[in-house]
Amino acid sequence: MDLDPTLLRAFVAIARTGGFTRAAQRLHLTQSAISHQMRRLEEQVGRPLLHRTTRSLTLTDDGAEFLRHAEQVLASLDTLARRFAPSPVSGIVRFGVPENFLGERLPQLLCRFARAYPSVRLEVGVGMHLDLRALVAARELDLAVVLSPPKAVRGTVLKRAQLAWVAADTFEAPSGGPLPLAFFPSPCIYRNLGVAALDGTGVAWHVVFTSPSMQGIRAAVLAGLAVTVLTRDDVEPGMTIVDGRYGLPALAPVDFTLIRGADADTPAAREFAQLIVELREPARRR
Repeated sequence: MDLDPTLLRAFVAIARTGGFTRAAQRLHLTQSAISHQMRRLEEQVGRPLLHRTTRSLTLTDDGAEFLRHAEQVLASLDTLARRFAPSPVSGIVRFGVPENFLGERLPQLLCRFARAYPSVRLEVGVGMHLDLRALVAARELDLAVVLSPPKAVRGTVLKRAQLAWVAADTFEAPSGGPLPLAFFPSPCIYRNLGVAALDGTGVAWHVVFTSPSMQGIRAAVLAGLAVTVLTRDDVEPGMTIVDGRYGLPALAPVDFTLIRGADADTPAAREFAQLIVELREPARRR
């Protein structure tokens, strides 16, 4: 039995308003049209759903049970229609983000936005060494999550993270030699802050490994090749924080801040920015 949702809506309106006249007014139909739809529905169901007299209208036992199911079906159809309704939002959103922002939740963010706004094209640049702030200023990006010292950038702070010197659990510093370091290429803020902190010490160091990807830096650290700078949230099993060892100085925290370009005041960019704020992840405590 393939029931027409239009007939279900007519039946629910009659049941909830208590009569054909009020149901017709609710659905903006004539009373004769409502009566016709109700007759068709009862013919399809094969049993009476309403008990009508000249003075009253009540549901039959079958009608009461049918009403419950009909409302569930209509609620599901309404939810489905809202979920897949065409969005008026269109255009392009160019977004830059550090590789470690949101972690595994970044694909969830992109997928959720693409489903909600299928007419919007996303262009996403991911990297630790990209100068995202400069790209936004140059209008090459609409939105970006940038890393900076606290309050150094105007925008929406998504989370604050503490930087730390990190090495493998099995790391051994070379005896009498400079401390080996692994960094992202410039202008990565992790590298810049790490080097600035070292400049105020007498620690001898040299860069032995450079990679533009978080995966590459992690591999070098876990292999015991070098010490690097990461946030405490990025420390994985097999790694340890070595602040204070080998003469290494303490490091400052950094902010992950959402900034917007001069051309980012479009419906698509606003919706994407709002979704980023909603999905932001507080820094984990250790």
